[in-house]
Amino acid sequence: MSLTEVSPTIPTPRSPSEAPVPAIPAADVEELRSRVHGPVYVSGDDGLAAEVFAWNVAVQHTPAVAVGATCAADVATAVAWAVAHDLPVAVQATGHGPVRNAAGSLLVSTRRMQGVTVDPARRTARVEAGVKWDKVLAAAAEHGLTGLCGSSSGVGVVGYTLGGGMGSLGRRFGFAADSVVSFDIVTADGRIRTVCADEEPELFWGVRGGKSNFGIVTSIEIELVRVSSVVGGGIFFAAEDAAAVLHAFRAWAPTLPEEVSTSIAVLRLPPMEELPEPLRGQTVVHLRYAYCGDDPAEGERLVEPMKAAGRIVLGFIGPLLTTEMDAVHMDPQDPMPGWEKGMLLAELTEETVDAFLAAAGPQVEVPLIMAEIRQMGGALARPARVPNAVAGRDAAWSVLVIGPMVPELADVLPHVGRGVLAALAPWAAPGGLVNFLGDVSGPDEVAAAYPPAVRERLLALKQEVDPDGVFSFGYALPSRV
Repeated sequence: MSLTEVSPTIPTPRSPSEAPVPAIPAADVEELRSRVHGPVYVSGDDGLAAEVFAWNVAVQHTPAVAVGATCAADVATAVAWAVAHDLPVAVQATGHGPVRNAAGSLLVSTRRMQGVTVDPARRTARVEAGVKWDKVLAAAAEHGLTGLCGSSSGVGVVGYTLGGGMGSLGRRFGFAADSVVSFDIVTADGRIRTVCADEEPELFWGVRGGKSNFGIVTSIEIELVRVSSVVGGGIFFAAEDAAAVLHAFRAWAPTLPEEVSTSIAVLRLPPMEELPEPLRGQTVVHLRYAYCGDDPAEGERLVEPMKAAGRIVLGFIGPLLTTEMDAVHMDPQDPMPGWEKGMLLAELTEETVDAFLAAAGPQVEVPLIMAEIRQMGGALARPARVPNAVAGRDAAWSVLVIGPMVPELADVLPHVGRGVLAALAPWAAPGGLVNFLGDVSGPDEVAAAYPPAVRERLLALKQEVDPDGVFSFGYALPSRV
């Protein structure tokens, strides 16, 4: 079955794996409701499904209890209550990257926590846990500033940043986690802790890169950067020129300065009316490009060699406001069922590109929406000014494959996706980008994403802060209990 034969409407996801729902006395639930400002739902309640709905509809949660937190105090109350009732705790803002169903948990939904405050003098933003990047970018742009957003501004700031965060300004400014100044976090003991380089420095180190393993971050302060506009966008090349375009990219990208971030992807697009007619139902090669230097003319000049690499089906690269950078990757905005998996490469040789094309090129019938190669290096390769646990700095390239996790592809898609990555194993770099781990087999695979010394330090911190594994969903590390 080709991807274009899959219905473009959102299907019902596969039945989630169930866990026994603990028997919780109604009086205890009512006591929780009386202590938080937001709504509380239990299994069977109207409104529970909507509260825990995930943007990636391939994973839908069936928690025992869900709390719609409105503030840090709500989060602290919910965590303490969950621990008292022997429930594991999960957290979700937008649901772009759930790893598995948080079945039988207490799930904290942070989407009501929408505060954003920009301090233009300090070039910082204080962001609450439910905020998406578009809100931060708009507030920062009023002062000629921006944040280190990823490929989509519809993703939540906190989850993206804590996993590292590699976006269109990354080669110049580094990972989003490198920009964190401080954060407030609720740990398994129910405490709200304010953490920075001087206050609880080990926790400050580990949470920046350790994702949700140590608690629920209720607000985060990040540094903003002075970028008022970029030269960026994308070019879609015809499928028949895929080999020429990818080999041109392989030779061209390493010549670029750090002010440029770029990637290239083979896209198999569904026949959706929302897509421009030249792309609808087509397989294309998509060049993504963003220049954030001081000379826009230089940004235009640097991309010129790629424009001659193949037949252009559609595309635009030109001046963009920082609030318009979604135009670089053109990620989907509406909820969809997705399966994804990533890896890192130490090098991108002629043989690497040939192997990539043989496994995922346009001539191959594979149920993938995207197979992407993204350039790393630059500031992404340098340690943060205040060291953190972000993984992947030693890699030169990242690879990500994504497919539609619809019922008719559920059995084959993971096999095919992992097969594409396996074809690139001779050029693999160790470890992985936590946000791009995708489908993982369990905590040991998460731990393997980090360099050995970082991994051992994270495991020691997990044992200290969350020895009972209260926070065991998402990209959970092993618990030494």
